[in-house]
Amino acid sequence: MTQEQWGALQDRLCKTVGENNYKTWIRPLSYDGTNDGVAVFEVPTNFMGTYVSQNYGDLLLSQLTSVASHIRRIQFKVANSDRPRAAAPAKAKTATTTVSDLLPSAPLESKFTFDTFVVGKPNELAHAAARRVAEGGPVTFNPLFLYGGVGLGKTHLMHAISWELRNRNPELNVLYLSAEQFMYRFVQALRERRMMDFKELFRSVDVLMVDDVQFIAGKDSTQEEFFHTFNALVDQNKQIIISGDRAPDEIKDLENRIRSRLQSGLVVDLHPTDYELRLGILQTKVDAQTALYPDLDIDHGVLEFLAHRISTNVRVLEGALTRLFAFASLVGKRITLDLTQDCLADVLRASERKISIEEIQRKVAEHYNIRLSDMIGPKRVRNYARPRQVAMYLCKQMTSRSLPEIGRRFGGRDHTTVMHGVKRIEELKVQDGQIAEDLELLRRALEA
Repeated sequence: MTQEQWGALQDRLCKTVGENNYKTWIRPLSYDGTNDGVAVFEVPTNFMGTYVSQNYGDLLLSQLTSVASHIRRIQFKVANSDRPRAAAPAKAKTATTTVSDLLPSAPLESKFTFDTFVVGKPNELAHAAARRVAEGGPVTFNPLFLYGGVGLGKTHLMHAISWELRNRNPELNVLYLSAEQFMYRFVQALRERRMMDFKELFRSVDVLMVDDVQFIAGKDSTQEEFFHTFNALVDQNKQIIISGDRAPDEIKDLENRIRSRLQSGLVVDLHPTDYELRLGILQTKVDAQTALYPDLDIDHGVLEFLAHRISTNVRVLEGALTRLFAFASLVGKRITLDLTQDCLADVLRASERKISIEEIQRKVAEHYNIRLSDMIGPKRVRNYARPRQVAMYLCKQMTSRSLPEIGRRFGGRDHTTVMHGVKRIEELKVQDGQIAEDLELLRRALEA
């Protein structure tokens, strides 16, 4: 097989395995020629050769034989090394499967790096701890346990640590997997009576990273093996990084000895994001979306609106922005607040914090020290009109109610009156620092 043929095959493989998997596992392979029916590839590390052998060996061999029928096997060798590592043949696994076939690992997302992680007060400690571990120096806290709810950045930090460790030291044996994969491989080893191979494999890694450890809670045999693996690695001064959806002492059915071990290192909580962090994340993502849709413009205030309304899950927030840009591109319209509310109506309803128009009216009246009846009544004097407009603006921003419905709740006013009030406050919050401060204080009070 020629280098040109291998280049053509890479395009085909990319379409088959997906761009992320291709970038992570296939593109780093360097074709080194064929010898006596054996296609040899150089790989950066033994880890990569083993992983590709197990997960893509059959696919690779099938593609290679389609252009060079004389190829019967694949071998991998570490760059600058003459010791090849044989890939599994393209047939069903038999009793001759090697220890490397037990190697579990999860593909890493290329976008989950430290450079793309937006840091704010809720996650700055977790980010700093992850950075320290990723530097690969002497173990200072072991294990590092990261926990938090869905979409707060645990997996992003886990992937970022793994990428950084491998970039700094390609020879380092970094093993990243989910707790579910650990259990699956453990059960497989039990079934095939190859527990010694399993133990040898997991105790030979330099860094073990396990995501979603709560999955093994209540699974006694898996917990037993995880405990012994944990102890063996700590005794060898090997780094362990664990993530979970809650703190160790809050994971139901987790053995006390495992809970104690997890608490013996540094336990870091990724708090729910605050408004500033969510806005920072959106601003970062807008840059990426603008590269995809260079002709689209986004109105001032849209990102602020989304950062306030979608507060519980960063993934939902990012997905909403992606959908918004795609929708605006398809319909050929500028991204305005009205377009945003139409496009993301279902997401906004699901993220609704159930803040009512009445609650907003009460808070605004209290803030400006006026009677509620005066604010929603017919009087047009400035002392009442400005708070009324502020309340209308907040109702538009913080609820999914329509303009006509908001108008009805403000003494039966027309929707055009609400539109005028909202527009006026949008102008004033840029010009008048006091209005901007009032809005922020009211938002925080309503969200509390």
